[in-house]
Amino acid sequence: MKKTVLLLAFLPFFGCAEMQQVIDQLPQTQGGLGQVYVGQAEISSGLKEALNKGIDKQVVKLTAADGFYKNEMVKILLPEELKKVDKTLRDIGMSKLADEGLKVMNRAAEDAVKEATPIFVDAVKGMSFTDARNILLGNDRSATTYLQTSTSTALYAKFNPVIKQSFAKVGADKVWSTIITKYNSVPLVKKVNPDLTDYTTNKAMEGVFKMIAVEEKDIRNNLSSRSTDLLKKVFALQDQKQG
Repeated sequence: MKKTVLLLAFLPFFGCAEMQQVIDQLPQTQGGLGQVYVGQAEISSGLKEALNKGIDKQVVKLTAADGFYKNEMVKILLPEELKKVDKTLRDIGMSKLADEGLKVMNRAAEDAVKEATPIFVDAVKGMSFTDARNILLGNDRSATTYLQTSTSTALYAKFNPVIKQSFAKVGADKVWSTIITKYNSVPLVKKVNPDLTDYTTNKAMEGVFKMIAVEEKDIRNNLSSRSTDLLKKVFALQDQKQG
């Protein structure tokens, strides 16, 4: 069945005894798990490859220049309290400054996501059999939800200082200081002082999980995602379960 795939993707990180426990609970078919056509070593290697494809591929995309800024799925937009700031600046002929403020937030997120991969690897290594069983019985976002639950605290702790440093590196702190100062100097407006580091940190995390969910769904459902001979061979087992 389709839900087998994400459980299998995490098997390389289980101990031998726990792996066998999982295997024993799955249906056996000709050429299936532990039989002659696909050995456990191949299954382990192939599904580790699938896991890397599901996490590393998306993290790399987001860390590239414009990985957030030009990806409409995850592009960080202004918080509600700053939308009026954006509109006011544009109304008084400062559209360029408003655009730059949006861009530098996304640049900081692209920097921060580089810290994500080791945290995800640790989460996968720490997965219990109960976690794996819940993923197996879950929906198209079950693995993403597991990662979100088990890594969010660590990701925030890593992302937040990186974003703070990145704001300084890309000039975001100066840009937003200028934006806020200009806005607050407009007569009769309610002054603002947002915590953009916290906001950008949370939006960066949200973007990471959104893209991992896209890849998870693709691995579960799309045959064309099997881009190597090993992936095709290993994931053929899932097709047998569906049949």
